[in-house]
Amino acid sequence: MAKQNVAEQFVDILARAGVKRLYGVVGDSLNPVVDAIRRNSSIDWIHVRHEETAAFAAGAEAQVTGSLAACAGSCGPGNLHLINGLYDAHRSMAPVLALASHIPSGEIGLGYFQETHPELLFQECSHYNEMISNPEQMPRLLQTAIQHAIGRGGVSVVTMPGDIASKAAPEKSIEHALVTERPTVRPGDDEIDKLCRMVDQAKRVTLFCGSGTAGAHAEVMEFAEKIKSPVGHALRGKEWIQYDNPYDVGMSGLLGYGAAYEATHECDLLILLGTDFPYNAFLPDDVKIVQVDVRPERLGRRSKLDLAVWGDVRETLRCLTPRVKPKSDRKFLDRMLKKHANALEGVVKAYTRKVDKHVPIHPEYVASVLDDMADEDAVFTVDTGMNNVWAARYLTPNGKRRVIGSFSHGSMANALPQAIGAQFTDRNRQVVAMSGDGGFSMLMGDFLTLVQYDLPVKVVLFNNSALGMVELEMLVAGLPSYGTTNKNPDFAAIARAAGAYGVRVEKPKQLQSALKDAFKHKGPALVDVVTDANALSIPPKISADMVTGFALSASKIVLDGGVGRMLQMARSNLRNVPRP
Repeated sequence: MAKQNVAEQFVDILARAGVKRLYGVVGDSLNPVVDAIRRNSSIDWIHVRHEETAAFAAGAEAQVTGSLAACAGSCGPGNLHLINGLYDAHRSMAPVLALASHIPSGEIGLGYFQETHPELLFQECSHYNEMISNPEQMPRLLQTAIQHAIGRGGVSVVTMPGDIASKAAPEKSIEHALVTERPTVRPGDDEIDKLCRMVDQAKRVTLFCGSGTAGAHAEVMEFAEKIKSPVGHALRGKEWIQYDNPYDVGMSGLLGYGAAYEATHECDLLILLGTDFPYNAFLPDDVKIVQVDVRPERLGRRSKLDLAVWGDVRETLRCLTPRVKPKSDRKFLDRMLKKHANALEGVVKAYTRKVDKHVPIHPEYVASVLDDMADEDAVFTVDTGMNNVWAARYLTPNGKRRVIGSFSHGSMANALPQAIGAQFTDRNRQVVAMSGDGGFSMLMGDFLTLVQYDLPVKVVLFNNSALGMVELEMLVAGLPSYGTTNKNPDFAAIARAAGAYGVRVEKPKQLQSALKDAFKHKGPALVDVVTDANALSIPPKISADMVTGFALSASKIVLDGGVGRMLQMARSNLRNVPRP
């Protein structure tokens, strides 16, 4: 039996850790690893057109599966292109292993061709970032990197010079059982007892939920019912907590709607469950606040806490709910539910007024029709910018659908590459990329990746020929919009020229048939929808400090924004409100 080299050992360990594919662009220092993949039937090499796409795709795969995913870049510029997608994966707590191949080890530090210093470049977007400078470090270093990515939730970067990858692996290397799943974390009894007393003493409790409530829907509902609490959510918590939720009061934040803002400010105890909600201007400063999070470094960094609880949301509630006293007074909950429904009634007019005849097409209408026609278990990937607004307000969660975006890092161009990673996990599952024309054109080259692998991703392009969110930022600052317009081609024609299905939609009556045909098409498809650049959105509660660093229109030259089925959900919840 031939002796393994380091690259082959590297690939074997990745496969043993459950990695199914490695996304990247092949080249020079990376060649030994790619050749090892060629000869390993357990793992595939996915050739993308840009390494940024590789990192975004790996991050999306990790979010869909909950398992380790991987990407790679060749020395210097190759691995440098990974950095934006790795930032996004890291901030999304997606377990990703990135291989940054390096120049020949004997040339490091001497200004060699394409020399960079990956161990410095990736420091801020990783839990672990080390270089293999000697074959003897394998496989322990890679195993340590894998365990950091999975155990802490985020990115690990392994740098490896091409010449090291080609050397013989050590004969008696130490290999051990790999960690492939994260444990649950239970708070101590003292913290549970303190939280129980605070809940029992409070008359009005509000729960505000983030992505840390994934897998805890039943526990949150049971707890809310017992203490008669309204339940609001951040954008990343929407898919996990809003469905089948008779206590829903909507979303707070810059894309918010409904009564979540009021519910968090009019309670006397606010419990933050699994959320690292970044906009502290939307959080109250005159109520008691408890935060529950599995990441202790997040506790208290957004607001002053009266109690910090280190623990998994599901396990914390399983311990807490049996101990708290049930509350019978629904006055606060019912008042917030009514406020929520009334708030949605007030803004839904912009959506209902002849939007099915309006040209250019209202993007709200596009999102609403898309929500109607998409599969019950569809995966939506959403570009940053105004598409975040339409996704937040129109995509209906149901416990089966997934909504993935650059919600923490806020990068442009994420939807298409994330759709690639999501689709590779299951070719039979519908994946829809909600792309903006700015984001799509930034990484448009990887539409060719869809064609090359015949991935049936459906790109729905909201084409307003502008950087809409940036225009809002300029309005906030009192500036005229400048440098925000895009002179766009017929994107559908480009899709057809690339060998995919492409259709352009300019009138509302064309939309449903265009989406239906695209969804029926077995391969990749692009629906280029020309939308109204003046359709903008604004949250219900605004103050000067809320607009800092984000886009809001001070002059309110906006539509207040429809809210799609959110209104229907609120109306259905009102059936739970006792009538006088």
